[in-house]
Amino acid sequence: QWVYNILEKKAEADRIVHENPDPSNGFVLVPDLKWNQNQLDDLYLIALVHRHDIKSLRDLTAEHLPLLRNVLQEGKEAIGKRFGVPGSQLRIYLHYQPSYYHLHVHFTALGYDAPGSSVERAHLLADVIDNLAMDSTYYQKRALTFPLRADEPLFKKFQEAGKV
Repeated sequence: QWVYNILEKKAEADRIVHENPDPSNGFVLVPDLKWNQNQLDDLYLIALVHRHDIKSLRDLTAEHLPLLRNVLQEGKEAIGKRFGVPGSQLRIYLHYQPSYYHLHVHFTALGYDAPGSSVERAHLLADVIDNLAMDSTYYQKRALTFPLRADEPLFKKFQEAGKV
């Protein structure tokens, strides 16, 4: 609900850094709640797409390339204008598994070791775009590894199924 409140401007409208209102290829860029915005060393923003039908990396196909390219380009430009951080100094990625199932993209300072920014969970947006440009169904077919903590319900399901 938090995501929908932001997209509908019922919450955090004053925190929006950038918005592309296009219903198919648009998004809202907001500072992540983990970032206090007092310094750029731990810069952390989230792009929330307007589309409600894309839950995670697994749903993406070549049809979504215009959306993903908009997020990449406009997100970098907006962060450069607002915070003076060039795109070359940003890590831009998606999580798999995501913490919530509405497509969102993380923008962090390159030097910041943000939670979930490690290779096991983070998929660089530029790589995702390239992979989908080569094969529209890349993320439906590819095996995706991801870490799980011992206390997570999904880990327990894997244990019960004898997969761990």
